[in-house]
Order: sequence, then C-alpha cells, then structure tokens
Amino acid sequence: MPAPLPLIVLIGVLGLAVGSFLNVVVYRVPRQESIVSPGSHCPTCSTPIKGRHNVPVLSWLVLRGRCYSCHERISLRYPLVEAGTALLFVAITVRFGLTLELPAYLYLGGVGIVLALIDFDVRRLPDTIVLPSYVVSLLLLLPAGADSASMAVTTRALGGMLALLVLFFALAAAYPNGLTFGDVKLAGLVGLYLGWLSWSALFLTAVGSLLIAALAGIGVIATRNASRYIAVPLAPCLISAGVLSVFVAAPLSTWYASLLTV
Repeated sequence: MPAPLPLIVLIGVLGLAVGSFLNVVVYRVPRQESIVSPGSHCPTCSTPIKGRHNVPVLSWLVLRGRCYSCHERISLRYPLVEAGTALLFVAITVRFGLTLELPAYLYLGGVGIVLALIDFDVRRLPDTIVLPSYVVSLLLLLPAGADSASMAVTTRALGGMLALLVLFFALAAAYPNGLTFGDVKLAGLVGLYLGWLSWSALFLTAVGSLLIAALAGIGVIATRNASRYIAVPLAPCLISAGVLSVFVAAPLSTWYASLLTV
C-alpha cells in the first residue's frame, strides 16, 4: 500500500530527529563515550546545548554554523547528516509504502549512515553497533517474513547474508590491507536486507560496492599523486551500493527482462 502524504511528512520529521541523534552516535561511539549522558554539548567549550539551539538543520542556519557560547565553528556535516537522513527516510517510505518491511529498511538507512561515517572517520566498524544490528534486523524483518505466503523470501535473505559473508571473508583473507573483518560483518548485515529484496539486488550490491571502492581508490591515488594502492574505507562504498540497489534493482531487472522478451 502506498504511504499516505501525512505519513511521509511525519517520517521526514522523524528523519531529522534521528539524524541529530546519529551525529551523537558517530562522534561518541569511536571515543567510547556514552550516547545518553551527558546531554548534547559543544565539543570545544563543553557548554550544554539548549533545546532551542538543538533543532535539526534550523539551529545550525540560525546560529550561522557557530556555537552560541564560544562561537567556534560547527561542522557543516551536522546539518547535512540531519537533512540527508530525513531525505533517505522519505525515499525509503515512498519505496516500500505502508508495509511490514518499512521499519526494517528505515533501520538499515539509519545504521548504514552511522557505520559509513564512523568507518570514514576512524577506519573501523564497532562491534557494539554491527553485531546487535543483526538481532534488531532479524526482529524487524520477522513480521514481514511471517506474513509472506512463501518461505522463499526468508530463505533468500539468509542466503544473501551468507553469500556476502563468504565473499567478503574471502576478500579480507586475500587482501588483509584492503578489507577488515569489520567489513565482513557489515557485508553479512547488508546481504540480509538485499537478499530479502532479490538476488539481483544482492548482485548489484556486491559488484557495485567493489566498483565504487576501486574508483575511489583510483581517485585518491590520482589526487594525491601516489604510486601505490591506498586502502579506501569499504563501509561507505558497501552502504552506498546497498542503498542504491534498494531503489534501482527492481527497475533494472524489469528493463533487462523486457530486452529478453523482445
């Protein structure tokens, strides 16, 4: 069932709030700080941020990207993450509509943003986020699996998880300087979601992530005038390819099938 406009608007507002929380997670988890306490504060002067200065996107614009207390610059990434999360949540809601799968894929969008940014910042993927996400994802997908008339969807999801785990484990073993076992665990999580959709979505994610990583590596070498391979954080590539596949795999499969029937 297509999502009604009020729900889409509500999800957009929820995305802004979630994006604000994701900024906290991205900053604190690599530093092994609590994401609950203390409350939001300026990382430079440690002054607690007042509620009226903590409105997603709007507060950054009103304050002109500076802390209200110490006037230190606030990174542009904060409002971009908030706005980007809102747009992604809206796109996912339009894509899945009012279905049992919607909460699961909204979760994938949120946790994907967190892991992509953490990997970009510190080149590692915390088990404290990745491993519990397997449990959360299975619980969120369980109602949709129970509602399905066939076990094929559930079987394909588990098969997708296993397939990407095996593929990226082999790659990590062959190229330990390029991939980590954190990437392997993330690949299994992404494989669960994309396998749920279709084999074509899973294939596009696997190939697309490696292609994006290769192109990014070439770009880094070209811009830095380097003469050797430079490791690229894989999580942003894997998440980007997975999210893209969520939206384009079905249309591409339909288009390809139409070519075969001409």
